[in-house]
Amino acid sequence: MTGPTPFDDRYDEPDQLRDQLRRLLRHRVLITLGILLGLLGGLALSVQRAHTYTATSEVLVRSTTDPFGAVGVSADNQVSMSTEQRIAGSAAVAHQAARLLGRPDHQAGTLGVRVRVSNPNKSQVLRFEFTARAPQRAARGANAFAQAYLADRKIRNNATVQRATRALEQQIAVLNQRLAQDQLERATAKPAAQNQLYNLQKRVLDIRSRDTDGGDIVRAAQAPALPVGPGLRTLLALGLACGLLLGIVLAWVRSALDTRVRSVGEVRAALRAPVLGILPSDDGGDDNLLTVGHTDSPRTEAYKALAFRLRQIGGVSGPGQLLVVAPRKGGAAEEVAANLAAALVEEGGDVRLVDGAPDTSGLAARLPLVPYGASATGEGYPTDGGVFVDAGAAGRFAFASSGGAGPFTRTTASEADGTASETNSSTVVVSGPFLAHADALAVAQRVDGILVVAGLDGTRRDDLRQVQELIGCAGGRLLGAVLDAGRPRRRLRALFRRPKHRRPSHVDASSMDLPLQDDLLTASRR
Repeated sequence: MTGPTPFDDRYDEPDQLRDQLRRLLRHRVLITLGILLGLLGGLALSVQRAHTYTATSEVLVRSTTDPFGAVGVSADNQVSMSTEQRIAGSAAVAHQAARLLGRPDHQAGTLGVRVRVSNPNKSQVLRFEFTARAPQRAARGANAFAQAYLADRKIRNNATVQRATRALEQQIAVLNQRLAQDQLERATAKPAAQNQLYNLQKRVLDIRSRDTDGGDIVRAAQAPALPVGPGLRTLLALGLACGLLLGIVLAWVRSALDTRVRSVGEVRAALRAPVLGILPSDDGGDDNLLTVGHTDSPRTEAYKALAFRLRQIGGVSGPGQLLVVAPRKGGAAEEVAANLAAALVEEGGDVRLVDGAPDTSGLAARLPLVPYGASATGEGYPTDGGVFVDAGAAGRFAFASSGGAGPFTRTTASEADGTASETNSSTVVVSGPFLAHADALAVAQRVDGILVVAGLDGTRRDDLRQVQELIGCAGGRLLGAVLDAGRPRRRLRALFRRPKHRRPSHVDASSMDLPLQDDLLTASRR
């Protein structure tokens, strides 16, 4: 029952990778949405930066931070560039730049946000990058901050000079008083005191003669010709890459959260049974339920291949009593059961289709029933009740339904037990959704095999696991599954297609009233 079949997909590592890629590619809409979002983000970023310009000015900082007590200290160690970098971006420099630009003081904070101060390559150069909406404003802002920093540093150096000379001048005043007193007492000044006074006066002159400028502007800002940041092509390429990554992530999340079956391997893992057939999309076919014997299409060939595999499983006598059921929404199960019965008839043998749904499912109205009076051809009607279904070139098979009243009432497993006793005779029973009607489980206990119909992208894995558990607990024999890949598109196409008239030789059961059906079956039993 669980042996390998042509549709088993046992994966090794490369196959698992391909399966993961196939799962992601099933969600092409999400991937496309991610790419579109990425492109729109890149376009929006390019539009935003299209009117943003950045100008740059550079200042060489002189080694005069402590020029008065730096004896024995190298020039590189006289300036702390990290300290100067923080001072250049301080509020005091921003207020000075606002005055140079003619802005009020309350806009200094806004200007400070738009400037970026850096120290490239650990040099003694400070770089001011100012961003504005216009090229000229960006250049003026960068130059204003450079000048404001130099002015602030000069003020700090002048304050240092005043503090240093103030202390020396106090020492000189004290020393002059001492020398004056010594001259009055001894009439001769000490040479040591005179030398000390001379050194102090010389140091004051040296301090006052030093240049207190904080540095030089080595690069004045010019109005930029192009806006800041990468161009439109670069941003679109970056947005495309980011959008593709976003789409893949969304597709992976959607695939991880998706509970519907997407491949043969998922169905086989959930049911623990082989997949016996895959029904391809029926694009281009008609809307009739029964296609075997009437049309030539890939879907018809799939039904014939399914019938051949079931005969191989059942042996010479055929599959015997077979229950075709879907976990939920049994429309696909009815189509599979009817076409499977026609395919079994075409291979030879007597086949009976039994509609075992507790309520009428409308299957009789969708089948091409042989009209009353066809017994004149010598074939007659089934002796155990029911009617014939015209399968075209495939032949005819018997059909009985449990829906309605009279002789149709409750034709379930009790009738199916005795219909497959003869050699090369088969009974195909179609029931309502397995998880919605308890009668389907009762029928499953009395048939020879069960065929589960699952829809790709429509059946949940949890439903298949529940079906497998119920069949196992009931002691039924699960033969395998059939995957239907064409039902969603067929239903969508049917919404826009005009209804077709049936051929006159067929009986439309939906147009027959119930007494006429009862009379037809009563006459056939006689």
